[in-house]
Amino acid sequence: MAFTLPDLPYDHDALEPYVDARTMQIHHGKHHQGYTNKLNNAIEGTKWERMPAEDILSHIDEVPNDIRTAVRNNGGGYVNHKLFWTVMSPDGGGAPSGALAEAIEDTFGSFDAFKETFSSTAGSQFGSGWGWLVVDDDGNLHVYSTPNQDSPYMKGHTPILGVDVWEHAYYLHYQNKRGDYLSNWWNVVNWDQVAANYAEATS
Repeated sequence: MAFTLPDLPYDHDALEPYVDARTMQIHHGKHHQGYTNKLNNAIEGTKWERMPAEDILSHIDEVPNDIRTAVRNNGGGYVNHKLFWTVMSPDGGGAPSGALAEAIEDTFGSFDAFKETFSSTAGSQFGSGWGWLVVDDDGNLHVYSTPNQDSPYMKGHTPILGVDVWEHAYYLHYQNKRGDYLSNWWNVVNWDQVAANYAEATS
């Protein structure tokens, strides 16, 4: 099989009380596993199974029509979640430092302004989707949301921070209170990893 489910970098209950263990078990073990399996099934026997998933998404318009929707949905689900687990940590929270902090301040005016923009953008995504902090080809930062499992790689951008706002990411604990979930989520953001993602995307 071309792709396998990545292990969580922490225990299922490590992000409590902000993200509960039961949600993590289902989200990782069922939802992400499902996207992984369906992506593998879609690309089996094609040239795409030999490419990194991020590269597949970057060339989504070249994927044959008969498998494109499956690759878009499940490839996006695979890649988006692979990033999502790493940008959270039981030792997360606080604020970034260094080059990432400077870039955020230059782009958004302040870290607090960035958080407000990011939370508002993610929170106002209609239905299922994601909120993103991305880097474009010129090294500039942008915040936007995408529907369903669409990925910034499909726009030619590199995601460095993403938050899942599908209901399965928060409903067991927060029910319909997406805003509470997003507010608490900042307590687990792994800024060291986001900074490393930024450095790689701009190198």
